[in-house]
Amino acid sequence: MTADVRQAAEAGVANDRFQEIAATFASSDRVLPTILQRQAARYSDRTLLIAGDVSWTYKQAASVAAASARALAAAGIKPGDRVAILASNRAEFLEIYLGCAWLGAIAVPVNPALRGPQLQHIFRNSGPKLLVVEEIYRSNLEAVTEAGLLPPRLWTIDASGITRGAASQAAQDEDLPLPRPGDTVAVLYTSGTTGPAKGVCCPQAQMFWWGIYSARALGIREGDVLLTTLPIFHTNALNAFYQALLNGCTYVLEPKFSASGFWPTVRKYKATVTYLLGAMAAILLAQPESADDKDHSVRVALGGGVPGRFHDLFRERFGVPLVDGYGSTETNFVFASPIPSDRPGSMGYLADGVEARIVDADDAPVADGEAGELILRAREPFAFASGYFGMPEKTVEAWRNLWFHSGDRVFKHASGHYYFIDRMKDAIRRRGENVSSWEVEDVIQAHPAVAACAVYPVPSELGEDEVAVAIQRKDGVDLPPLDLIKYCEGRMAYFAVPRFVRFVDAMPLTENGKIKKVSLREAGITADMWDREKSGYKLRR
Repeated sequence: MTADVRQAAEAGVANDRFQEIAATFASSDRVLPTILQRQAARYSDRTLLIAGDVSWTYKQAASVAAASARALAAAGIKPGDRVAILASNRAEFLEIYLGCAWLGAIAVPVNPALRGPQLQHIFRNSGPKLLVVEEIYRSNLEAVTEAGLLPPRLWTIDASGITRGAASQAAQDEDLPLPRPGDTVAVLYTSGTTGPAKGVCCPQAQMFWWGIYSARALGIREGDVLLTTLPIFHTNALNAFYQALLNGCTYVLEPKFSASGFWPTVRKYKATVTYLLGAMAAILLAQPESADDKDHSVRVALGGGVPGRFHDLFRERFGVPLVDGYGSTETNFVFASPIPSDRPGSMGYLADGVEARIVDADDAPVADGEAGELILRAREPFAFASGYFGMPEKTVEAWRNLWFHSGDRVFKHASGHYYFIDRMKDAIRRRGENVSSWEVEDVIQAHPAVAACAVYPVPSELGEDEVAVAIQRKDGVDLPPLDLIKYCEGRMAYFAVPRFVRFVDAMPLTENGKIKKVSLREAGITADMWDREKSGYKLRR
């Protein structure tokens, strides 16, 4: 049997397994209380969660969730009420989240890095009845307090756990009514790059399908150890918990990503699956090589957004294949590659259970190979988000014509692979020509002196845009700006060659390890930028 035939056979068996898991939960059962109780009965004393010094078995997790729900109910929280959680990656975060999901309340995870107006907007938009805050983040709340937006109830988290205020009513021991699959379980705020952050309403069943689709894409097996260093207030780390829960796995939640500490942590927990987004794989490759680079148990890693050239390098050095994929908070794991990716750097193939189109400005489909906006819809009920909290006009805009409009510019190859070009708002229009930031980055990232780069538009004196690039050089390596420009010539269209070059000590990163282009765009043309036109150098055409 050839490797390709064996891989196809294994993929078929795996797909059958995930279809069987999905089928064991009827539509009405795709809610956290039912899932957790059923898996607790099946796996009982198997470890479900490890977070620092805390570990829960499946049976304990169900008890923790039920007790948390009762405590929330005793505090006057009802189904549909919002509970804001301002905390780092720790077990107490999940304790509150699971309690909300069990009760039918809505968890509102908040990025601990937020301050001032951004935080005010989230509290004003979501209107939480309760805030659960880690003590180290209490100072974040000054602007919220000044604006009169602090919720009526406040619980705190410290080294001893959760400190709850006095109950407003007696805790109820009777069974709580089950939430429905379409009920919102969490409002997850996306970064506001073109306006205020939008709160994505995630149904109970959407999280179920995240657990199914993601586990299918990663080839997760019963008994795997899933280790994430991504922030749990975002969908990736949160849905990894569902991947573990639905597949009888152990979920290891680490405080944060550390380039030097990543592999020692992987070895400590004997992790078999892990999650690397954006620049994280490149950062690990930039670390000094070690004789024990392959001394670990990781079988596969998510590699969404990792440039294609790093896939083979990562696999050769660490022995780990990266899975290309695509998903957004509003959708699900809707594209995935085989393991390993057959076209590194692509989005992969469209997942079973999802429909996709690439359309023009009028929502008319474009031909294969032609770029347009990616729009999506799910076949399964409530597998996608249901809208934006408190923003009906934004919901209608994004879900117009009953398709979710991703805002991503994409094209479909004749092979069936989909390719991400850039965000529609990241597209650069220079003197009548469209420039793909992704394509320019793909060239520059291949330069041996470049550790990371980001291409983005800055205003032109002539209207439209100029092309700028921010570059993080490899340690101890020099890269004169003009050398970079000459490197770009012949590798891209002349109009795509950057005019402005800015060297940075470190890229601004989101909590998911992606380069935060909005920070670079907002900075505009800075004093430390090198300007090709002022240098007098003339591009070849």
